[in-house]
Amino acid sequence: MDEIRRLLGDVGRVRTDSLTSDATQSTGSKLALRHRLNQLMTCVDDLNPENKLHDKVVKTLDNVFLVFGKKANRQKKNRFRLHMVTWNVATVDPPDDVTSLLHLNSSKRPDLYVIGLQEVYSGPLRFMTDIVFDDPWSHRFMSTLAPLNYVKVSSIRMQGLLLLFFSKLEHVPFIRDIRAKYTRTGIFGYWGNKGGVTVRLSFYGHMLCFLNCHLAAHMEYASERVDEFENIVNTQTFECEKAPTILDHRLVFWFGDLNFRIQDHDMHFVRSCITDKKYNLLWSKDQLTMMKKKEKLLQEFEEGPLDFQPTYKFDRNTDTYDSSNKKRKPAWTDRILWRLRPNAQPADEEDENPTELDVRKVKQLELEEEEEFPLKIRQDLYTSSMEYRISDHRPVTGIFTLELRKMYDTPLVRVQPEGDWSADIDSMVLYSPMQPFPSSNWDWIGLYKVGFSSVSDYITYTWVKDDEVAFNDEFIQVYVSKEDIPVRGGECVLCYYSHTLQCIVGISEPFKVHESKVAIEEGLMPDRISELDKKTASDEF
Repeated sequence: MDEIRRLLGDVGRVRTDSLTSDATQSTGSKLALRHRLNQLMTCVDDLNPENKLHDKVVKTLDNVFLVFGKKANRQKKNRFRLHMVTWNVATVDPPDDVTSLLHLNSSKRPDLYVIGLQEVYSGPLRFMTDIVFDDPWSHRFMSTLAPLNYVKVSSIRMQGLLLLFFSKLEHVPFIRDIRAKYTRTGIFGYWGNKGGVTVRLSFYGHMLCFLNCHLAAHMEYASERVDEFENIVNTQTFECEKAPTILDHRLVFWFGDLNFRIQDHDMHFVRSCITDKKYNLLWSKDQLTMMKKKEKLLQEFEEGPLDFQPTYKFDRNTDTYDSSNKKRKPAWTDRILWRLRPNAQPADEEDENPTELDVRKVKQLELEEEEEFPLKIRQDLYTSSMEYRISDHRPVTGIFTLELRKMYDTPLVRVQPEGDWSADIDSMVLYSPMQPFPSSNWDWIGLYKVGFSSVSDYITYTWVKDDEVAFNDEFIQVYVSKEDIPVRGGECVLCYYSHTLQCIVGISEPFKVHESKVAIEEGLMPDRISELDKKTASDEF
């Protein structure tokens, strides 16, 4: 509108009733806007079509209509709930019940769970077993969340560091470009007892990154902890044009046992503040808070107020802080911080060398993306779970609301079963790409039980290229052998897995696999029991 006012200023001043009305002082009201538009129509009537000003007005109005058209076509903003946990578990096995830790009794169920653990037991025999089978902690969270329709989308383990990412099933086809990395910082970078593990991904088009760290211990190593963090951030890279480094992501979460301590205050003062719940008296001497004042990178990360008692160090299975001979001072070692990428600024157009032109192009794309698809974050809860006493640390929970506009809401692939399914006949899967994506000979379609726990929790699978039977303009048909279909039947879904994107890009509606009539009639049921049959049987007892 400023452009219109500038172009029509001279014409408008010819008329005694233009631009001087009281309505121009209240441009925020609809009445004032209608009045200005009426003035504009009058001014346009006075324009000579052969005048250069006429062409400028037409172009300006075209731009205005384009802006309003974009706004009208924009999707509404969506809100997603993210539940994060960080816990140094001190090599112990998981508790039997994690309901409270995951807030499963809450009326507001999260869309995403991100769980970062440190000091998961990694003795040689256990570690080798965990490579083949799920470790006890992963199994506990998966067995708890799978019946509630959450799927483990990604995970990464580096010795004692473990990072798990869970999502509601409905979001899974829209979580793409998943990559996981790790960085060792223990013993000059050769040992993985300290360091960071990362899962990064695209969530409805928005690039998110989760970095779980276990940094150097002891009071005197605050600067070393910052150096380790910066080393992790600077060295981890990803094969992704939009976000090749951690800090290129729209939203980064940094969490874990960061090991920052409370310095200067003596033990008596610290414990008195904790007893009296005057935590704010300790904040100024929290090392992370102090380091943020002088480290530029740390200043870009936000954290909620530490309105809960320090989570380290406790005598195990008690509420008593360290009573050993070392008597370590309590500290907020376990933290959750986040960084929303600073808004891109227009690049200087004076420098025309190729490198600067590439930078300017990237910044322009970032600006357009941030305007068209904004992303906001709000922390709703930051607290510790003091009832979990099995470790010398208490778990810390952060709950967030992500407000964003989806960049896409259509899965890359539509997949569905064809006809009735049972172990009596070979079956067919129909799938069709909904939009172009990098398909591969290694893509496959898996048959899963409803309530499956992870991508690898399939009953059977078929290669989309090797087992292709036929195709037309709408669907591609893929063969599944009856020998791979569960005899007992059950409620199932089909999932298309993209090898290139490392994720599920299409999920069918649930459908019923019927019991095998032949097996029942011939009494062969016990002899032909499939993986799904075993799971179904185990669920019944």
